[in-house]
This record gives sequence, structure tokens and C-alpha cells, in this order.
Amino acid sequence: MKQSLQIKLGTQLTMTPQLQQAIRLLQLSTLDLQQEIQSALDSNPLLETEGEEPAETAREQNTQEQQADSGAANGTEEAVDSDWNHDIPDDLPVDTRWDDIYSGGSYNGGEGDELALEQRNSVPDSLHSHLLWQLNLTPLSEQDKLIGETLIDAIAPSGFLESLPAELAPALNAEEDEVVAVLKIIQQFEPAGCGARDLRECLLLQLQQLPANTPWLEQAQIVVGSYLDLLGKRDFRQLSRRTRLSEAQLGEVVRLIQTLNPHPGEAFGGEETQYVVPDIIVSRKQQRWLVELNPETTPKLRINGDYAALIKRADSSSDNNFLRDHLQEARWFLKSLQSRNETLLKVASSIVDKQQGFFELGPEAMKPMVLADIAETIGMHESTISRVTTQKYMLTPRGVFELKYFFSSHVSTDSGEDASSTAIRAMIRKLIDSEEARKPLSDNKITQELDRQGIKVARRTVAKYRESMGIPSSSERKRLV
Repeated sequence: MKQSLQIKLGTQLTMTPQLQQAIRLLQLSTLDLQQEIQSALDSNPLLETEGEEPAETAREQNTQEQQADSGAANGTEEAVDSDWNHDIPDDLPVDTRWDDIYSGGSYNGGEGDELALEQRNSVPDSLHSHLLWQLNLTPLSEQDKLIGETLIDAIAPSGFLESLPAELAPALNAEEDEVVAVLKIIQQFEPAGCGARDLRECLLLQLQQLPANTPWLEQAQIVVGSYLDLLGKRDFRQLSRRTRLSEAQLGEVVRLIQTLNPHPGEAFGGEETQYVVPDIIVSRKQQRWLVELNPETTPKLRINGDYAALIKRADSSSDNNFLRDHLQEARWFLKSLQSRNETLLKVASSIVDKQQGFFELGPEAMKPMVLADIAETIGMHESTISRVTTQKYMLTPRGVFELKYFFSSHVSTDSGEDASSTAIRAMIRKLIDSEEARKPLSDNKITQELDRQGIKVARRTVAKYRESMGIPSSSERKRLV
């Protein structure tokens, strides 16, 4: 085989560490970004927040000589600034066509705040531990306490007993009646309804713990005990005939039953509430919508002037190289952070500009919009828009929304224009909110109402949108006034 030399001309995008860092910062959520910033502050002595007072500044207040030294240091910092800025471009090219490069208020404590801080950081009590705590306060024999512990172990997080007494008795070397007797004790614990073997027993246990003079208590016990299936089907006509209650009386009974909790154990051990911090704030100023970054999400960073002043151009010692490398990293980090903020603000401003109807009139005026619409407007790739809009939130006069909320598919209308699926969902919710309680709108009726408004959608599409909003069917929405 004859060997030969060939020259090929081609282009290739090289992902520098700086570009990778810029892309990674771009897709971070607010919480992740704050952690990334804190990590950079901890690892890089050349970075500091603007709120920090450099040590040199404190020493300046003592003597005029140190003030002169500080002035010289500032001059040196400016010189270093000039030396190190020439090889860093003003704009980082964070836009790229590759999607898979990366997958991806303060507390002022006082002496009396220790308990509050401990409660704030404490782990929520679980249902299991709460029931065990009550069991240990109950005077029982060792055998009954063992049975009680076994029963509590068999109670699911929802509060229901997963193993029947007949199944547990043999393993405990006890009679079924003994297990049932201890179960009756546990069923008197808080929260009411725990230890029940089915929904009927769960609701009856809660009704039994209500005061005896509770209005309609006896009737509610009859409905739950004997006619729970009819109540589940919302067959109020049959229920009224069986209980011999008028419609108004039955309505009072149903309202009492609706105050009960079908899953009493879910009040314990739930996940800690996660609060959303908006990245963008939109407000109305002088008949215009003002879009700005939330200043609380990103602290203002700067180069530490004292350390930067120590860098010597001709020095190749390890200490000097250490400072020089960290100065370079600090500058790249600041530029990546600035690029992220500028891109986020540019995308948010474009969204607000295209969705003026939403901000003026509400969700029903939302226009159809996809990532390509914003990408074309601001001159970036769709993958960049996708990164920017993921886990980023916007505070508006109408509430807090994820940026992705403003993107929706197109649905054709009689007028020839496209409608947003988000707007159609809002129309469906408005129709359901205004429906008659005793005669809720079926999916077919909603389809006909939308058709009258010029929106052509299939019944199955209405059902899909309704289910996506967590709205039950018409038969489940039926209720007594």
C-alpha cells in the first residue's frame, strides 16, 4: 500500500474551559448559582463580595503613611488590571449548537433566637415516631406494648394499617382479640383516623372524636357507615332517599364529611417547603413593563485589590504564579457571570415583549410561542434559550412563573390565527369556575363553548388539558349547594 500525505481543510469548535464554565453558569438555577458563587469565593482568594471591607482599607484609617501605601497599591492594581485584561475578550461566546456539552434574606440571630433557629433547621417529626411517642405514654403491659409497636410498624405513611390483626397475631404469639384491643387504643391517638383498615373506618374514627354536640354528626356517621359508596358516586338523589334527608340537610352533612382527612398520616414527615426565589422582576412603570434582574439572587463580586497588588510581572515564584492564576480565573468567572446575567435579561425582556397580552389581560390572552421565536429575536440558538429558561423564575404582578410557562404550542382557530394551549387551559378553567355546582360542564359541553368562541379543539384535547390542571371530571365535580 502506497503511503501519501494529504491536506484537509475543516473547521472545529474547541470548547475552552472558560466557554464550558460560561455555559454551565447559564443553566444553573438560582440556588445552584449561589452555591457555585460561594464555592468560587471559598476557593479563590482573588474574589470577594463588594460588601466586604478589604484589610488594607481598615489600616488606611490609622496613619497617613498607610494611606499613601494604599494609593500606591491601587495604582499597582490598575496596572495589573491593564496587563491582565488584554487577552480576555469583552463578550464570551456562550451560544452553541451543542445541547449535550453539560447535562444538566439574611438571618440576624440574637440571644433569644436559638430555639427559633433550631426549629427552622430541625427534621419534621414522622408519623411513626409520633405514634410511638404516644404509645410510650400509655400504661400498657410489656406484651401489649410489643403488639402496639408491631401495629405502628404496619401503619403506612398515609395512616392506614397495611397488615390485618389476624395476620399479625401468629407472629406475636397472641390472640387476634388481643391485637384488636391494642389497635383500638392506637386508633385513639393523634392524628385522628390513623390505624384504620379502610376509608370507611378512617372517617368514622375522625367523626367519633368530634364533640357530641357537633351539628349533623349522627347523620354523617350514618352516611359514612352505610352509604359511602353512594357518596363516592355523588348520587345525591339516591342518598337523599335512603337517608330521608332533604337536599339542604344532605348538603350540611356532606360539608361536615368534607372536613375530614382521608389520609390523616400525610400531615407528618412531609418534605420541607421549597421557596422559589425569582431571577427576574417585572413591574409596571409609566405605562411600560420594566424587566430587571433580582439583585438578591446574585451578590456583586469584585477582584480583591490587596492581593492583585501583590502580583509582580517578572516574578516566576510559586506564590506569584498562584496569585496570577487565581486572578485569571477570577476574571473569567466574573465575565461568565456577567454574560449569564445579560443573556437571562435579554431572554426575559424578549418574552415580556412578545407576551404583552398576558401581562395586560391574563393567561387567556397568552400568545403561542416556541423557543425558536425567542432565539430568532435575540440571535441565539434554541439550545441556549432552553438552558436560560429552565429553573428560572419571573416575578410578575400576576404571580411567580417559570420562564418555560410562557412557551406553548399552537392551536388553530376559526379566524385563521393560532391560539396558545396555555390560553385554552385558562379558558377551560374559567368555564369550570363559573359552572353551576349541581350541573357541572362535561368535556363535550366545554368543547361546544370553546367552539362558540372560535376555538376548535377536540373533546379528548379538552379532557387532556383538564386532567393536566388537576381538575376532576364533571361527575366528580358535582356537589350540593
